[in-house]
Amino acid sequence: MRVDLFDFELPPERIALRPIEPREAARLLVVRPGVVPELEDRHIRDLPDLLAPGDALVANDTRVLPARLDGLRHRPGGSDVRVEAMLHKRTAPDRWLALARPGKRLAVGDRIAFGSQGNACLLGALDATVEGKGEGGEIELRFDLAGVALDMAIADVGHMPLPPYIAARRAEDVRDRADYQTMFADAEGSVAAPTAGLHFTPALVDALAARGVELHRVTLHVGAGTFLPVKAEDTAGHRMHAEWGEVSAATAEALNAVKARGGRIVTIGSTATRLIESASASGRLEAWRGETDIFITPGYRFRFIDAMMTNFHLPRSTLVMLVAALVGHDAQKRAYAHAIDAGYRFYSYGDACLLFPERSR
Repeated sequence: MRVDLFDFELPPERIALRPIEPREAARLLVVRPGVVPELEDRHIRDLPDLLAPGDALVANDTRVLPARLDGLRHRPGGSDVRVEAMLHKRTAPDRWLALARPGKRLAVGDRIAFGSQGNACLLGALDATVEGKGEGGEIELRFDLAGVALDMAIADVGHMPLPPYIAARRAEDVRDRADYQTMFADAEGSVAAPTAGLHFTPALVDALAARGVELHRVTLHVGAGTFLPVKAEDTAGHRMHAEWGEVSAATAEALNAVKARGGRIVTIGSTATRLIESASASGRLEAWRGETDIFITPGYRFRFIDAMMTNFHLPRSTLVMLVAALVGHDAQKRAYAHAIDAGYRFYSYGDACLLFPERSR
């Protein structure tokens, strides 16, 4: 499909720069294609009433790394250059792939000092060597530390990787360390938050449990490429970045049991959706561990999920295409137009929608 079919104009004031408090007060647009009314304005706190006893929610328990590193490039005989590196995939105990700016100013062999100057073993300092260069500003960094020591150093000098549409309008601060992490966060490895999970609180989870709605967890480490606009003119020309995920045998068994007794599988966010669909190629959910680059666009036949809760996404992004695949392209456009007109807050810190598939599915 043509990528420009998924474009839309969003007024800048619709971009949320902070999450609403309390989290349950965020708005929730319920989309039921083929039902009258198709669109219903609700709130996150209404979620227990919108689900039925026996349904199951699936949350992504990945934890966001402070993956944005600021540093200085050192080159013998040359001037220092300020560098920003966004870590996005670990390849060895001491190596990460990163998106660097300005990537063109870096060469293989360059040394970069992240944090304060000095020895990498000192608190507040982290040094690395550029081991390789790829396309689009991607570099491979070999750090002077490895394993847990490297993890601790990144946590010390790194910054939360706020999306560009937030970072361009305000600086990251201490609030973002908590605000950009879901209550489910456990398995460290993401460079972006699974943002639908940001709406959940212990009180909401308790209310869902009282309603008889199960909650299960899977892990998909979100990469930087997931949220980027598609640059190809046609979806056939876009290549998804692979992301690592895991569905445990216990979770697969539990969710299969939910389906067998007629309950619905409702994923919290696009990341959980992509992982569950990757692990259910046979129509039955399997224990799964590995990388997925699944790209869900209109025409895709969903194998396992019955509904999805997700935030409002960027124009021309793979996430808008996933929404259109579930509810239908026309319904997706109507839903987004309604959300813009009705003042919904968009993107990572914004409101959410609860999407049910087209009746024809």
